[in-house]
Amino acid sequence: MGHFLSKNGKRVKKRRRKVRKNCFLRGPCMLCFIVHNTSALDEDQFESASKVAERYTALTTTEECAKFLLSPKELSIWEEQGKSLLSSVPAKLIGPPLFRTVCSDYSEMPVCKRKCAGVQACTPCKLPRSAVGRVPETGLNNDIAQCPVSVCTLPTSTAECTNLGLEGNMGDCSSLLQQPLSPLGSEDSEVITPENLKDLRMESEPPNINQLPSSILLKVFAHLSLKERCLSASLVCKYWRDLGLDFQFWKQLDLSGRQQINDDVLKRIASKNRNRIQINISDCRNISDTGVSSIAMQSPGLQKYIAYRCKQLSDISLIAIACHCPLLQKVHVGNQDKLTDESLQQLGEKCPDVLDIHFGQCYKITDEGMMALARGCPRLQKIYMQENKLVTDKSVKTFAEHCPLLQYVGFMGCSVTSQGVIHLTRLKELISLDLRHITELNNETVMEVVKRCKNLSALNLCLNWSINDRCVEFIAKEGKSLKELYLVSCKITDYALITIGQYSATIETVDVGWCKEITDKGATQISQTSKSLRYLGLMRCDKVNEDTVERLVQEYPHITFSTVMQDCKRTLERAYQMGWIPNTSTAS
Repeated sequence: MGHFLSKNGKRVKKRRRKVRKNCFLRGPCMLCFIVHNTSALDEDQFESASKVAERYTALTTTEECAKFLLSPKELSIWEEQGKSLLSSVPAKLIGPPLFRTVCSDYSEMPVCKRKCAGVQACTPCKLPRSAVGRVPETGLNNDIAQCPVSVCTLPTSTAECTNLGLEGNMGDCSSLLQQPLSPLGSEDSEVITPENLKDLRMESEPPNINQLPSSILLKVFAHLSLKERCLSASLVCKYWRDLGLDFQFWKQLDLSGRQQINDDVLKRIASKNRNRIQINISDCRNISDTGVSSIAMQSPGLQKYIAYRCKQLSDISLIAIACHCPLLQKVHVGNQDKLTDESLQQLGEKCPDVLDIHFGQCYKITDEGMMALARGCPRLQKIYMQENKLVTDKSVKTFAEHCPLLQYVGFMGCSVTSQGVIHLTRLKELISLDLRHITELNNETVMEVVKRCKNLSALNLCLNWSINDRCVEFIAKEGKSLKELYLVSCKITDYALITIGQYSATIETVDVGWCKEITDKGATQISQTSKSLRYLGLMRCDKVNEDTVERLVQEYPHITFSTVMQDCKRTLERAYQMGWIPNTSTAS
């Protein structure tokens, strides 16, 4: 405040910056006007003003400024001079809510014309509703009326300083700024503490998804695919990136069908987390044995390894999985032409806890590897082979002898005969049996398996021309737990369907597609008599009239009938439900 009182006029700017830094009167002050506008003062008042100036110029430290107080006489001179100067200030710049003093005679005071003494900018804040509702009507702008300005209050005495909470140091006005100020006055205003002000500002902020707990956000991220999580959500912010790297998302890694995945990417993924329990690299053509070996070394707890149609992989990758992942339980490596018996032998030696294997269309696997695997994995529950022409009855017999817990068995298209299938009668826990396209399978063997395996619930006999009506009748009578029966391209007639509806109380799914001897009579009889039937497959049963099927659909809505026309209708209905609109333009 005091460039007019400077002793050295040549260094006004430097003194001004220094006084601005240390002056305790950060808001508007009157001392400049008192000293330099003495036209309205008498001799005594002028002498008092001069003494004030002398006292002020003698101040050298911040502590002395803090103790600089005006006497009642000096204060009255200041007030009188301030009223005379008030007319020179535009009224719109001075409003009752803006400036406050401890004196109650007036509430308006001029602003010092120093560059450093402007009205301090205040951050907009939300007042309590009760306080805002009692704002008096003024000529000021609504924004100014609702936002209190933090202004230093000039104390008149030492006692008043104590009441305001001021102690010795007033150099930065920090203690004054902590006092609650309101344009409504001290009596009607509510106290706004820093904590309340923070809460009010938080209420005014718009809701943000990041305000949710991280546990809820992780559940939301769990519904995203790997591509959405890594290539979209993780790019939003660092917080979301960290959430996307959470260990739970990398425990079950599904990379199937992603051609951009190569060995380098697989190595970087492997370095992120060692608690991986499942990995699926099906149809990833750019991954080699090196990449699979690297992730095997970084995943000692791996339990499920799935790699369908990865024809470029060989025994090296599967041996690495077997050596570094002793807890392995599931191995699905169908359609890998380079796999041989060596990898199966290592798998049987290193991984005794394997429960589920799939080696379909691995054409180099023979009975030697299958027998080694059966001896080394006595807890095996699921085995599926498909078109493995080098697998014969020896493998079936070995599995039946060493793996008594088998529940799901499939030897589709393998070189297996009835002499090998008959050994499956030892499996008391057998639930599902897939015997599709077994060239030398007779009815007696199938009936014996159904009779001894009491828990059998699914039987697939498709593509076996030897299966006839007599065998189906026996299955309907003896299969007390049977729920699914597949007879596509078998040598059966309407009699087979009639016996199923008459004798079976458990079969829910029957598929007799491509059976040329099935007519309207068989489809109608099984629909009328079966109480448990829910699905009837009649695909390419040419002797079944489509009008008959339409009538059955109307009469038995709980049964799903599968024909070419019915499947097309269901496909169109699903498309319409998903928002598909047909294009009826001439060009289409």
